[in-house]
Amino acid sequence: MSNSYLIIGGSSDIAIQTIHKLLVDGNHVTILARDMSRVSQLAEQGVTVIEGDALDEDALSSAIQAATDSGAGKISGVAHLVGSIVIRPPHALKVDAFEEVIRTNLTSAFLTLSLTGKAMIKSGGGRMVFTSSVAGSLGLVNHEAIAAAKGGIESMVRSAAATYAKRGIRVNAVAPGLTDTRLAATILRSDAIREASAQMIPLKRINEADEVATSIHWLLTSAPDNFTGQVMHLDGGMSQVLA
Repeated sequence: MSNSYLIIGGSSDIAIQTIHKLLVDGNHVTILARDMSRVSQLAEQGVTVIEGDALDEDALSSAIQAATDSGAGKISGVAHLVGSIVIRPPHALKVDAFEEVIRTNLTSAFLTLSLTGKAMIKSGGGRMVFTSSVAGSLGLVNHEAIAAAKGGIESMVRSAAATYAKRGIRVNAVAPGLTDTRLAATILRSDAIREASAQMIPLKRINEADEVATSIHWLLTSAPDNFTGQVMHLDGGMSQVLA
């Protein structure tokens, strides 16, 4: 029988590529997504689609139940691929906008951790993958809000890995640098900006969505059992090396 995986934020570019990789393996995939126009073809391929927001506890619970039923009582893995980009200095960012960044990125991740954790404890374990950012570990200009949210995710992942280690649950994160996706389209709006951004990266190029999806797929399906509490820095060396 195929394994069952749950993708939260299933309409993003990276999510869709991750889903395709899981389907190729013969797995069943359930997604929670807001943009139905982006995932209609996935439903035709056998993906169970639940419409809803990652901050909606009822919608998330429905997605978890659907994934559990598809896996005969067990979810093998969940990936939380919900995010936002707000680049603005603190003096020009209202508290409401800051709190929205926290809720979208960190609060929704905690809700996924909490509710999916309960399901995985009952079924004997599983794998969780969350999404951070290079801004979570590297001081970048005007990134205070997203840095606070993603830094919180990285700390949460390490604590959750410790909390659930004896429950058979492995918890990790990916931390991409700038990636060529719809979400980053406003940043990569010109060739000049794209080139300037690439020059900040030791490898001198921007991430491809497929690279991030491949890493998430590996964490969900093939990573060693003792790989937990880790943050994979997919940023071309930006946060770790000088070049």
